[in-house]
Amino acid sequence: MEEINAFVEELFSSWGVSPDVVSVAGHATLVVMTVLLAVLAGWVCSQVVVPMIVKVTKKTEARWDDTLFNRKVLLSACSIVPAFVVWQLLPLTFYDYPTVHMLLSRLTAIYITVMTVRTILVFVNQLKLLESDEVMTERKRSSRRQYVYALCGVLKIVVIFIAVIVVISIVVNKDPSTLLAGLGAASAILMLAFQDTIKGLVAGIRLASNEMVHVGDWITVPSAGANGRVEEITLTTVKIRNFDNTIITVTPQTLVDGSFQNWKGMEQREGRKQTRKVWFDFRSIRLDDDGVANITKYRRHIEQWMGQNPKVIGEKNPLVRQAEATQGGCCLEFIFWLKAQAAIDYEHDTADIMEYVFAAANDYGLRIYQQFPQQE
Repeated sequence: MEEINAFVEELFSSWGVSPDVVSVAGHATLVVMTVLLAVLAGWVCSQVVVPMIVKVTKKTEARWDDTLFNRKVLLSACSIVPAFVVWQLLPLTFYDYPTVHMLLSRLTAIYITVMTVRTILVFVNQLKLLESDEVMTERKRSSRRQYVYALCGVLKIVVIFIAVIVVISIVVNKDPSTLLAGLGAASAILMLAFQDTIKGLVAGIRLASNEMVHVGDWITVPSAGANGRVEEITLTTVKIRNFDNTIITVTPQTLVDGSFQNWKGMEQREGRKQTRKVWFDFRSIRLDDDGVANITKYRRHIEQWMGQNPKVIGEKNPLVRQAEATQGGCCLEFIFWLKAQAAIDYEHDTADIMEYVFAAANDYGLRIYQQFPQQE
């Protein structure tokens, strides 16, 4: 750069240009050269280096490099290269203008800091996508995903916090360590500002470490009116999509401090249990000619019928038992396990079975108790 500046000054001097104009022309030439070199460096990085890296990662068998070093991350990193070139050449470009050099150096340093933080945040987001891809392809729920989301949230907060300190130190021309030391008195304010994030992190770790809930689980949270699938667990929120496609967002702290129902155990095992009660009129119960009560024959018939029903898991031994009688009549309790787990199929199969239970009672001379509304 110095040789270029000397050559330009000699050239303009030979043309009879005044010394003041020669100096300005020399610096202008250096500025143009700096800008051209910065643009060239950015072009080489984005158009040559990035395609080479993407091509190499695609040839490897591992999948993590395709996600972490994709074009989005690499192009974000390329945005730092031109600024770094400018920052390195500024001392040679504005050696006669220390004030301009200082101002542009600080602005360039701030830009490099901001773009570095942006690249780190993009990289952190790719970490979440990497874990998400593994879950989707392997069709498994992993507690690692909650840890990854919590860790990514903490990393973002730390990186942004450090970037703010660095930018402030650049503006005021102070050592960042001096500013960090002075934040001891402001720690209480920071704790207050990030209290929800800290509580969410602790609650998220508890949810993951205790295997309480995972993405994809069907949970019911009565206090929040939530009944559906968990779509996302982040540092401060748990997103639940209800069966009517409405989305409810609760905090991890709500799940930890309160109570919720997780249906994962039912889904992982075969069948769903159903228990229904029916009351029969005492006056319809009688002994048949063989000395066996009609309600006894009815119970045995329903048990045998449910055991052979293709919608019922016969290996779990369906049961029809006599529960405690009430003023409503003699109570029979029907306990069986349905193969269907989907909500619609489960309800339809239950209705089919109970409708047969109601209809078959008439064949044995039994009357189901029915209380008629009083007429006004």
